Amino acid sequence: MNIDKLAPIAAVIVAVIAVVVVGGVDRISGAYVLDGNAQWFILVLMLIGLVHGLMSPVTEPASIAFIIVAAFMFPRLANTLESIPAIGMYLNQFVDQLAIAIAGYAIAALIIDLKSRITAD
Repeated sequence: MNIDKLAPIAAVIVAVIAVVVVGGVDRISGAYVLDGNAQWFILVLMLIGLVHGLMSPVTEPASIAFIIVAAFMFPRLANTLESIPAIGMYLNQFVDQLAIAIAGYAIAALIIDLKSRITAD
């Protein structure tokens, strides 16, 4: 298995554990609440995204833009899932967790793009 298969699987597993065990990572006014075990799940998900992005770089500008927009919009779109009775809250938290890993991937893509611009011939 390569990193393109392992990283998304690891992100989904960590996101499910964060939602089931901790109850998800809460957001207050756009910022994450870093108390208890939530901070460790944020760190692990961010590292999964960073490692995936650094080991499997994206070089197309359209793909980089898509990743950045996905990292920005996933938490906002996930809030609409709360209208589903009984499970909406958990779906919202799960998508919020995945957005953290996507944000790590977006940061890695931006770092690689910046590095390629600086070291261009």
